[in-house]
Amino acid sequence: MRCKDREGNFIGADDGQDKFLEKLYSSRIGRQMVKVLIRPSVSKAGGWFLDRKISTVAIKPFVKTNGISLEDYEKNRFDSYNDFFTRRVKAERRPVDMDSSHLIAPCDSKLTVYQITEDAEFTIKNTLYSMESLTRSKKLAEKYRGGYLLLFRLTVDDYHRYCYVDRGKKSGNHIINGVFHTVNPIANDHYPIYKENTRCISFLKSANFGTLMMIEVGALMVGKIVNYHEEKMVERGEEKGRFEFGGSTIILCLKKDKAVIDDDILENSRLGIETKVRYGEKIGKKNGIDL
Repeated sequence: MRCKDREGNFIGADDGQDKFLEKLYSSRIGRQMVKVLIRPSVSKAGGWFLDRKISTVAIKPFVKTNGISLEDYEKNRFDSYNDFFTRRVKAERRPVDMDSSHLIAPCDSKLTVYQITEDAEFTIKNTLYSMESLTRSKKLAEKYRGGYLLLFRLTVDDYHRYCYVDRGKKSGNHIINGVFHTVNPIANDHYPIYKENTRCISFLKSANFGTLMMIEVGALMVGKIVNYHEEKMVERGEEKGRFEFGGSTIILCLKKDKAVIDDDILENSRLGIETKVRYGEKIGKKNGIDL
C-alpha cells in the first residue's frame, strides 16, 4: 500500500516483504503454511525466543537495515531482542500536542481513515466489515454508526509503544481471542483479518471527543498486547501500553460528529494511500472548533 508523509511526499515501501507475503497468502501451499504460522502457540514460541539473550544477535542487522538511530532512545544496550523492540523513546523525540481541541495520534504508524456507514459497516481494501463483527457486539456497533474508524498500522520499524489521545476515564480491557495474521494489507485480500485476529477492546470516556473505542490488534509473531491499566483516570499523552515483536494495529472508533480529521489524511485515505503519523502529533480537531 502506498504511503505519504505529512508534507505530501511518497515514502518507499518494503517491496521485498510485500512480494513474500503476496506469495505466502495467494498460493495454495502458502496458505497451508499460514494456517500454522497464525496459531497463537507459534507466536508464543517466537516470543519466548525473542526474550532470550541469544536473540540480541538480530539487533544490529535490524538497526542497520531500517536506519534506526539509537540516540533517540533512553538506552542503547539490550538484554534481548524484545527488550530492544520495546525500547522507550526519549520524551523530547515524541512531543505530545497538548492542545485539548486537537485529536492526536496514539502511535507511530501508517494511518488510514474509514467512514462507518449508517449500516455500521466499513470497507478495507474491498473487504466489507461490520462493526458487529469487529466488536462481536451489536449494541456497540450501533453506537458508532456514521462515525470514523481510524486504523493505525504499525510495521516492524515503528516505535511500538502507544498513548491515550485525550484525558478521561478508561474502562477495563476486553480480550477477543483469535489468531495472528500479518496486518500487512496484502493479507486482507485473502482473509478478513480484523475480525479473525486477537484483539483487546477498551473505552475512553474522553473530555473532548466523546466515548472513544480503542482496539489493539495482534499480528503475526506478536504474541503479546501489553496494556498497563484496567479501569482508571488517564491523561492525554500518558503511555497506554506496548506491542512486542512484529507489526500490529491500533484502531480508534469515534462516534458521529465528535471530530474533524485533517484534510490531507482524509484525501489520502480516499485515494487508498496511508499517511505516516507520529505518536502525539495532531491528526484532527474537536468538531465545532474553528482553527
